[in-house]
Amino acid sequence: MTESPPRSGVTIEVRGLRKRYRSTVAVDDLSFTVEPGMVTGFVGPNGAGKSTTMRIILGLDAADEGSALVGGRPYRVLDRPLRTVGALLDAAAVHPGRSARNHLLWLAQSNAIPRRRVDEVLDLAGLATVAKRNVGGFSLGMRQRLGIAAALLGDPAVVIFDEPINGLDIEGIQWIRSLLRSLAGEGRAVLVSSHLMSELEDTADHLLVIGRGRLLADTSVRELVTTASGDRVAVRTGMRTEAMTTLANAGALATITDGETVTVSGLPVEHVIELLTRDGVAFTGVSAHRASLEEAYMELTRDAVEFGAAAGREG
Repeated sequence: MTESPPRSGVTIEVRGLRKRYRSTVAVDDLSFTVEPGMVTGFVGPNGAGKSTTMRIILGLDAADEGSALVGGRPYRVLDRPLRTVGALLDAAAVHPGRSARNHLLWLAQSNAIPRRRVDEVLDLAGLATVAKRNVGGFSLGMRQRLGIAAALLGDPAVVIFDEPINGLDIEGIQWIRSLLRSLAGEGRAVLVSSHLMSELEDTADHLLVIGRGRLLADTSVRELVTTASGDRVAVRTGMRTEAMTTLANAGALATITDGETVTVSGLPVEHVIELLTRDGVAFTGVSAHRASLEEAYMELTRDAVEFGAAAGREG
């Protein structure tokens, strides 16, 4: 039996990738690297090219130009690919008449994976008690768990998940968060797409942001949030009008963001406190504003989202 590849040190390398479907450019000169030992979030508006890119990496679609390599090789030439790459793209892509265990046994046999590994991943995914049930009776969350079990079947060095929390309950979401961190901690390269920025903020180390098929950002989560936060200061006060007048007179841009919060741009925290104190404006808190990952993402992809909406109306 061929030995499994090492679980660390294997990267995904995408270089100059282009893909067109008739008049639509799905991926446009896209280049990035997914490094081992970290969770890399893959995000962008609907139609940005995420699914197309993942399908090309996995050999399901062919690129018009460029390359997508796993450990320096195209997926299609990998010997027993499940031992190198595990992927979940579509949890519904399972024969409904098969049991969960038989589905995994079939995959295991196709890649010379020991039968005992089937039971290991069923247990890992929380499906051991329903292993003999037909998949056709599974809920969406159970299908997601089965897809994740299948992705981990070959103990792969690279894992690719497309919207892995789809259909999962709260316990399942906590489980997938822990799983992703654990996989990265073992030295695997983990690429995960999601529309929920709050999930990636708690889980991802690095982000790839694409729009209109092009790379918009290739950065750490911390760097993206820091950049989006800028020099803004959040002031909690019941005297919003007075605070805005004081700060505007000092040359700052002040806006109301919620019932008792004024966001200030253009002044450091210390100066904001000094000005409010001088003018007798009471406040309960002044702090440097930290943007959420969702705020940072929305700012970065605003043009790409507007482009998509216009294209939809014209269509």
